[in-house]
Amino acid sequence: MLQKQIIDFSEFASYDFTKKATVYHEDSVSPKAVLLYFHGGGLLYGNREDLPEKHLRTFTEKGYVIAAMDYPLAPAVTLPGILEDVLDSVNRYEEVLTAAGLVTEDETQNTFMPGEIPYFLWGRSAGAYLALLTGASEKLAVKPAGILSYYGYGFLTDGWYDASSLWYNSLPEVPESCLRAIPSEPHCTGPLETHYSVYVYARQKGLWKDLIYSGREKFFFIDYSLRLKDRLQAPLFCAHSTGDNDVPFTEFNALSSKYLPEKYIAAAGDHDFDRDEDSPFTDELLNATIQFMEKNL
Repeated sequence: MLQKQIIDFSEFASYDFTKKATVYHEDSVSPKAVLLYFHGGGLLYGNREDLPEKHLRTFTEKGYVIAAMDYPLAPAVTLPGILEDVLDSVNRYEEVLTAAGLVTEDETQNTFMPGEIPYFLWGRSAGAYLALLTGASEKLAVKPAGILSYYGYGFLTDGWYDASSLWYNSLPEVPESCLRAIPSEPHCTGPLETHYSVYVYARQKGLWKDLIYSGREKFFFIDYSLRLKDRLQAPLFCAHSTGDNDVPFTEFNALSSKYLPEKYIAAAGDHDFDRDEDSPFTDELLNATIQFMEKNL
């Protein structure tokens, strides 16, 4: 049976806010590895519990524990703080699993042995961006077994993230006043009702980068893009749709050319195409992901 536990690990937070992880596992299956999951939302909205039920059941039934992690959202916290917090979460993942009761020296239990827990970094969209940046970092205490990027990006190509978006401008115009509806203090949950409009506003006006990063331009490309990061700490799996209306397919091509990952390409028009649990693309994506993980354990 699929089990769900919520672990408070605010003591690990880089800022003064409530920080949690949601841990999913199948209690009848011996675990093989943990997927450290980071949600999407352009770093401006979203929450850690956005995974479709199909993903949860498919991976946990194969022995993959999922630990979905909070991280602080922009613009209250910008990229330097967000990445610092994510790196700290990754380096403490065994403590989260221990708090969930999934680490023990009793080999008769369906749990991990201490110090023997392989992990994969996994994210969707902005969460994939964070997984990629983390996977390029030299600050990881333990290298991941692999990195899973679902429609992620690395700001490798120009003209899409800092310019007005044609697709987002097809939506009703969002006024600047939307920024007053979100908290100014650090927080890690961004409901659609209040926070999604901020992302739409940012993409309509070409101000997305300005809301997630406030430093000098050259340091954005050095530290918070993948342009100068020639290697990752682990093998990479990338998935993208050909008609992505949010992160262009050219960004996926640049990512693929740089790191030569294993790839899954969906002939679809949606950004997060796998949210449709009945789509054959979703089945194919999950199966391809499992094959990649099995090969790299």
